[in-house]
Amino acid sequence: MTDGPKSHGRLSIRASLVPRDLMDPNPRLQGAWCAKIITLFPGAFPGVLGESLTGKALQDGLWALEKIDLRPFGQGRHRNVDDTPTGGGAGMVLRPDVVAKALDEAARDTPRDRARWPIVYLSPRGRRFDQATARRWAGAEGITMLCGRFEGVDQRVLDAYEVEEVSLGDFVLTGGEIAAQAMIDATVRLLPGVLGNQASTEEESFSDGLLEHPQFTRPNDWNGRAVPEVLLSGHHARIEEWRREQAKALTRERRPDLWEAWQARHRKD
Repeated sequence: MTDGPKSHGRLSIRASLVPRDLMDPNPRLQGAWCAKIITLFPGAFPGVLGESLTGKALQDGLWALEKIDLRPFGQGRHRNVDDTPTGGGAGMVLRPDVVAKALDEAARDTPRDRARWPIVYLSPRGRRFDQATARRWAGAEGITMLCGRFEGVDQRVLDAYEVEEVSLGDFVLTGGEIAAQAMIDATVRLLPGVLGNQASTEEESFSDGLLEHPQFTRPNDWNGRAVPEVLLSGHHARIEEWRREQAKALTRERRPDLWEAWQARHRKD
């Protein structure tokens, strides 16, 4: 008797310590980039990631999302996940034994090499997220993100699991879920086939370290404001030059830090 037809690259179901949605409508293609999210609020996902192009790509199996609820790993009858800070202080801290169990669950079937599968804690004290980080993560096989709450996570578990701390910006949120969604969105859109037009990712802000040039569309004259004449010329070289100069001017005016970095990089070239 011969084997039946194969599943066209879709992964088979495997056992898990954490209950999964029984009616998950999204396929997962073999080798698809995967985001594993450890959170106390799994209902927050996919959130906006389930909309527009990222949502369609999720439905088509171009990337996968696994939610790992932190609460079932909690201690005692009430499944406590946090405790008071050692040495005193306000708030609560996520326990290392609880977080470790969730990280172990997330590590199932993933490579140990952090370059192939980063483990990230969304933290205001982390290195600031940028487009280069999104590209690095998109080049990996997937990512595990730990969404913090309260006053943070016990440092020992972050050190033991070589967790990378990354910040969305210089401000504080009540938890890491919103930051995780923003970073996943920036990463997923770089995956092959998600946008459908590779040029889109090559021409937008930060791709070459510059802000994006101004954009225009029809009508050519709106309330007395005309589209720049060069964009109507059909002269592609002149249009490209105009866009480049606009990108430089905007970056110099609005983000002097990026402009200085861009200049330093191009002086070396």
